[in-house]
Amino acid sequence: MRAIQYIKNVPRYLMVRLLGKRWNWLYTSGASCIRLAEIDEPQLPTPDWVKIKTRLSGICGSDLATITAKGSPYFSPFTSCPFVLGHEVVGEIAELGEGVEGYMAGERVVVEPVLSCEIRGIEPECYQCRNGHFANCENITQGNISAGIQTGYCRDTGGGWSPYLLAHKNQIHRVPENLSDEIAVLLEPFACALHGVLKANLKDTDEVLIIGAGTVGLLTVAAIRAIGKSNRILIVAKYPHQRQLARALGANEILSSDKSLYTHFCHLTGAESYQPELGKPVLLGGVDVTFDCVASATTIDDALRFTRAQGRVMLVGMPAIPKNIDWTSVWYKELQVNGVYTYGVENYAGEAIRTFTLGIQLLEQMGDRLSPLIGEKFTLQDYRQAIQAGMSTGRSGTVKTLFDLQP
Repeated sequence: MRAIQYIKNVPRYLMVRLLGKRWNWLYTSGASCIRLAEIDEPQLPTPDWVKIKTRLSGICGSDLATITAKGSPYFSPFTSCPFVLGHEVVGEIAELGEGVEGYMAGERVVVEPVLSCEIRGIEPECYQCRNGHFANCENITQGNISAGIQTGYCRDTGGGWSPYLLAHKNQIHRVPENLSDEIAVLLEPFACALHGVLKANLKDTDEVLIIGAGTVGLLTVAAIRAIGKSNRILIVAKYPHQRQLARALGANEILSSDKSLYTHFCHLTGAESYQPELGKPVLLGGVDVTFDCVASATTIDDALRFTRAQGRVMLVGMPAIPKNIDWTSVWYKELQVNGVYTYGVENYAGEAIRTFTLGIQLLEQMGDRLSPLIGEKFTLQDYRQAIQAGMSTGRSGTVKTLFDLQP
């Protein structure tokens, strides 16, 4: 079968990292670390696994960071190459191991990609997995499969950018009949956004700022409204289509990411701006909770400045190696800065529930409200165009780019 595969090659990685910004065709050229390769179908490692035939698979910002070599090397020890990319997946069961019960071949499922102790066949489970934080599993290099933090970064599981991949029986979730493939494939990024919203523990009086109106930023707006919160939401959006979608999903105020940002923010929140001898303005006042869904050096620095004293900054986006951040705000304003990584077991309405399970319930209630986020679909053969489209959603006016592997 043909699959989009990532290979580890240090000279290629360095060349793409250094020269890709000038010549972005390098990202998908023969000189990059990705290729459309002919590989064998993956085989079930134990009877507790299933083989999934991919229907749709999304292109995530973390995938693009891997391809463009812009991400941090932090995770490199926790992957196993060559791996097939793609962790946002909806598909149908093609083969069931003997230990899998309650499912039938042909059923539609989504994949919860985290590769934790339970998935790796490790007993007893590590401290994090025992406490419901399985995304922070401490055994991601151990067990009956190779190293990998998630499906899509492990050579044994395969990934969604191929006709077939593998999933453990506890990674799959049945797709309700009333959810289309296009909405179901949004479950993984929606679960990330939902996890951040629940982790923030919003009070009714909290004023919220969301920085970034890409997939995760818009889904953060949707998640806040889906759990019934009526907080005032401000969102920083770069492109016109993002502003329209943010408003439709429930944002109250839209800010442009241009030179007027600080002035507009102060006007909307009543914060007072003061100009130091060097650098950006410092603010007194601001919002109670900021979700940074970009996590660049600029947005992290802005998030710390925009959040009022005793407030909370939720780092939802995946940071690279940000520089030039003034951390004085954290110290002076006694801010809580929280990382938000994927999902786990949530405390919702007084009960413990997996983020994916809750996410499916909320997506069902929302109907087709998220369908405008779905953009172009591409075949694997057209992967170069697909990746370029994923990197230029601003120009194309789309949000989520997909690979479509259906006949």
